[in-house]
Amino acid sequence: MKLKTLVKATLTSTVLLASSMSFAANIEVNANANDLAIKGYDAVAYFTESAPTKGSDKFTAAHNGAIYHFSSAQNRDLFKADPAKYAPQYGGYCAMGVALNKKLDTDPTAWHVRDGKLYLNLNAAVQKKWSTDIPGYIETAQGNWKDIKGLTVGQIAKVYE
Repeated sequence: MKLKTLVKATLTSTVLLASSMSFAANIEVNANANDLAIKGYDAVAYFTESAPTKGSDKFTAAHNGAIYHFSSAQNRDLFKADPAKYAPQYGGYCAMGVALNKKLDTDPTAWHVRDGKLYLNLNAAVQKKWSTDIPGYIETAQGNWKDIKGLTVGQIAKVYE
């Protein structure tokens, strides 16, 4: 094999690997097809307003491959200063779902802040079940998240069939 061909093959392989790794990072965050997290709700407002608040595309920040919207520049700046403090747990997937080894979508109005962390749930009914043992479900979800965070929904289904 010629050196030039070997270099091209190596470069191509490197680009493909980097591309697939960047895709893998995105499966750790629950975002829509446009990479929008929390369906456009302001992650900081759950803490500062104690309410789900729709964000605006005028105030955005990127974190872990997703785009977050905020209701104000101040909230955006708070998020940028410490995204881990405000971003929802488990990449914004349903906390109860993670406790059950699943990656489920969420309803931004089904939320709970506990010990300074934001947890989202699939819907109000799931949140009601989650509320029956929040510490226990968090403990279970913490362990499960380590195993499923880098997996697609399809991969999780195959592992837990």
